[in-house]
Amino acid sequence: MKIYKNKILLLASVAMLGVSCSEDFLVEEPTGDIINADQLSDAVVLNPELGEGTVTGIYATMFTTGTGGTDSQQDFGQKGYDIYGDMISGDMALSTSTYGWYRSRIAELQAMEDFTQLENYQVWRYYYRVINQANLVVESLGGNDVVPEDDQTKYTLGQALAMRAHSYFYLTQFMINDVEASWTAETLPIYIEPGFVGNPKSTTQEVYDLMENDLNKAIELLDGYSRPSKTEVDIAVAQTILGYVLSSRRDRWSDVVSVTNAALSNTSAAILEPDDTVDGILGGFNNVASKSWMWGVDLNENIGLSLVSWWGQIDLYSYSYAAVGDNKAMDAGLYESMPEDDARRAQFLDNPASTRYLQPYMKFYDSDRVVFGSSQIVKADYVYMRYEELLLLNIEALAKSGQEGQAKTKLSDFLSKRLDDASYVSSLGGQSLLDEIYKQTRLELWGEGKSYLAMKRNKAQIVRASNHLSLSGIPMSFDEERLTFEIPQQELQDNNNITSQN
Repeated sequence: MKIYKNKILLLASVAMLGVSCSEDFLVEEPTGDIINADQLSDAVVLNPELGEGTVTGIYATMFTTGTGGTDSQQDFGQKGYDIYGDMISGDMALSTSTYGWYRSRIAELQAMEDFTQLENYQVWRYYYRVINQANLVVESLGGNDVVPEDDQTKYTLGQALAMRAHSYFYLTQFMINDVEASWTAETLPIYIEPGFVGNPKSTTQEVYDLMENDLNKAIELLDGYSRPSKTEVDIAVAQTILGYVLSSRRDRWSDVVSVTNAALSNTSAAILEPDDTVDGILGGFNNVASKSWMWGVDLNENIGLSLVSWWGQIDLYSYSYAAVGDNKAMDAGLYESMPEDDARRAQFLDNPASTRYLQPYMKFYDSDRVVFGSSQIVKADYVYMRYEELLLLNIEALAKSGQEGQAKTKLSDFLSKRLDDASYVSSLGGQSLLDEIYKQTRLELWGEGKSYLAMKRNKAQIVRASNHLSLSGIPMSFDEERLTFEIPQQELQDNNNITSQN
């Protein structure tokens, strides 16, 4: 797992992100020893690699602690919000709690009903921070209407636009109860230039128009881009993000089929074989070199992650809370929905007498495999996107666009890599087929931060099993207030153009 040469320089650029949560973040331009958009534009003329470096600085934000504006041990970038989503959706159970992380505000859903809680602030602050970083890059390259004349500028701009859309997409999911029902309502402020000047909320439709425009432009700009590592967004990743955006609307399924087909054609990633699912050559979902990973980051000693990380919260074999009393497990009902011949059952500790019941001890693990092991995360990486989620989204779109025959063929082919007998798929149709695709998405991508997105686009009702510490057995609809974050108190105080949640 090599570190490429620009990363140390790039991480230095992320120093600008370490602002405490008490500070006003509606700032026109970054301050201190930080180049603003005009300075960056001049610098790019002198040193074209700086533009690329700043884009990679955006990627560094995704794994840097405190980028949600707090010193919480739940604040460590994108993977932190993946945990939030998995817990809120109910697929990840907090089954034991010694240290209290996630217990009341996330597992018990208290934060989403109280806009003063910092979890709301973290989500808002993190994604708008990435947006501001992307806007700095766009501005430095000539602005939103620039037509790049060279490949390096094209590829840098394409990545910045894709990352801007990626952040707006997560904001629509985390901050809006139901995108479809709120289509013409004012929900989120839009920023397409550096700085936060306190914009009023735009409608959901306007946010979606921006995301689609950004991603279509990014896809065009990234055509032909050969990225130096999986850290960067390439054309297939951008197309998959667009697939997520369009599918969350629930009315563009033929377009989702088209864009996910294109992404499948443009990626070199491939499905994991059965041995890889549990303990194959590349280990347990811990290596960015995995053939199925489309987008991820190589964690190493220079990055310096330890306890405050996704691995520090999830993995039995890291120096972690999961090893000493804060167990995150698969929902028992979801686990029992897997047939006995499903290879994925072996990813979880199936011993109801153990406090570590259904812990993912054979899916996610530090490769040294020492319980409560290394305090430095250097042999386990972060995955943001892999081939199977793209394939399952494509299958879902086929079924929802009326192409059930193709959907069943692809689903059966996929399940043949997980089950001894997938012949039952041929008898499915209508809602039963859709239910099976949704279930397989949850099973395959458990712990990877995709369950919440699937819950929303499938308008699901969730019922937690008995291995959750809180709210087990209570039906909850996808659009309930307590399953969606609130505009944080800090934003309402700092932005005079937003005075209420609604």
